[in-house]
Amino acid sequence: MSRFFVVGGAGFIGSHLVDRLVDVGEVTVFDDLSIGKRAFIAGHLASGRATLVEGDARELAPLESSVAGHDVVFHLAANPEARWGLDNPRLDLEQGTIATWNVVEAMRRNGLRKLVFSSSGTMYGDTDEVCAEGDLGKLPISLYGASKYAGEALISAYAECFDLQAWIFRFGNIVGPRGTHGAALDFLNKLAKTPDELEVLGDGTQAKPYIFVDDCVDGILFGLEHASDRLNVYNLAPPDFTSVRRIAELCIAHSPNPNATIRYTGGDRGWPGDVPQSRMDGSKLAALGWKPSRTSDEAVSAAVKALATEVFSGR
Repeated sequence: MSRFFVVGGAGFIGSHLVDRLVDVGEVTVFDDLSIGKRAFIAGHLASGRATLVEGDARELAPLESSVAGHDVVFHLAANPEARWGLDNPRLDLEQGTIATWNVVEAMRRNGLRKLVFSSSGTMYGDTDEVCAEGDLGKLPISLYGASKYAGEALISAYAECFDLQAWIFRFGNIVGPRGTHGAALDFLNKLAKTPDELEVLGDGTQAKPYIFVDDCVDGILFGLEHASDRLNVYNLAPPDFTSVRRIAELCIAHSPNPNATIRYTGGDRGWPGDVPQSRMDGSKLAALGWKPSRTSDEAVSAAVKALATEVFSGR
C-alpha cells in the first residue's frame, strides 16, 4: 500500500484519479476548492479512504507540511481555462509556474522522490503537425502553455539536481463527467441560457485530439507503473481529432432544443493564444503497451452526453 498526495485532487481529472487511487492506497487530497469541488470526492472523505487538506499550492509552507510521509505526489493543479490568462496575465505564473516550483521544493525538503505531473499538448506551440515527445521546435503561444513549459523545465532540473524521479504526461483535451471547463461544457452552459442559438468562437474548423477522462487516468497509472527512467515524458492523446463544429453539433443534439442554430464569430481560432489545429503522436506510450479505449470522436460524444445530463438536470 502506498500513500498518495494529489495536488488538485478535488478537480475534474484529479477527482477521477482519486477514484482509482483509493483502491490501492491512502490518499491525501490537497486543494483550495476554488475550482475543484468537495462533492467530487465526498464519498471517499466520508468513508475515510481519502482525506482533504484545504490549501493553496501557490504557498510553499502548507505544501511542505502536508506532503511529508507520502510515497507518490500527483500534481494536477493549474489554471483550468487558458483564456483566463488574457484577463489576468499573472494567473498562469502563480497557478502554474510558482505552484509547480512549490510542489517540487516541498518534495525536496521532505526527501520525496516520485512525482507525476500533468502537462499539456500546448507545449508544442502553434503547429498542425503531428507532434511527438521530442518535437519542441515551436514555443507555446498561450500563457497557460508557457507555464507548462516552465513546469516541465523545473521538474527536469530537480530530477537532475536533486534525484527526483518524474512522470510527465502531455495531455490532449480531457473530457468527461465532472468537467469544470472546456468547449463542450461552455457550449452546454450557453445553450442553457440561450436555447435557440449557440455562439461559437472562430469558424468551427478548429480541431484537437480529445481523450476521455477515464482513459486519461488509465494512461497515467499505466505509465507510472511501466516506465522507470529518471524523467519519463509521454503524450497522452488519441491519434485522431475532433472539430469544434462537431462538438457544437453534439451539444445541440443533447440539449432541450435540438433545432438550435450555430452562430460562428469567424476567424481560424477562438481567442489569442488558442492553437486552432493540434495533433499529437501517442506511439511512445503505445509502444510501452497502452492505448486509449476511445477515439477522439467517441470520447467527445460520451463526454457531451454525461455533461448534458449534469447541466440540464442541475448539477
